[in-house]
Amino acid sequence: MHEILTVLESDARATPERIAALTGIPEDEVRAAIAGWEADGVIRRYKTVVDRDRLGDSRVTAFVDVTVAPERGRGFDDVAERIARFREIRAVHLVSGAQDLRVEVEGASMKEVADFVAQKLSGVDRVTATSTHFLLRRYKDDGQLLIDPEPDHRLSVMP
Repeated sequence: MHEILTVLESDARATPERIAALTGIPEDEVRAAIAGWEADGVIRRYKTVVDRDRLGDSRVTAFVDVTVAPERGRGFDDVAERIARFREIRAVHLVSGAQDLRVEVEGASMKEVADFVAQKLSGVDRVTATSTHFLLRRYKDDGQLLIDPEPDHRLSVMP
């Protein structure tokens, strides 16, 4: 049944009929599986990958590494959940390494993102340090290449 999710992850517009044809799973089972996953929250939403550079969108994205002061018996979930509630936040991940969380922030300008980090994010209880990395260009997003394919310079071969 995971084949159904694999198809939907690569093409959110795939119909149950198409998924059934691709996977060999009967269409009624595909529909039932999708409905169950939607009800259980396994499928959260259907997503379109947009190339914002081609669109001319000038929004700014930054990845912020966040260090959190540990507190016995609380872990990182409470801080991560608090950070996730800010409207400027697009994603929050618990990571291994020198920092504890990696946060994706979006704003209208670098100043807006910097102000958010300085005034809101760094003020969250138990956040002890942040390191901000501004996104300069996306080459691949959510598994989708955002660069033009290389032209084929091979000569045509005639039989």
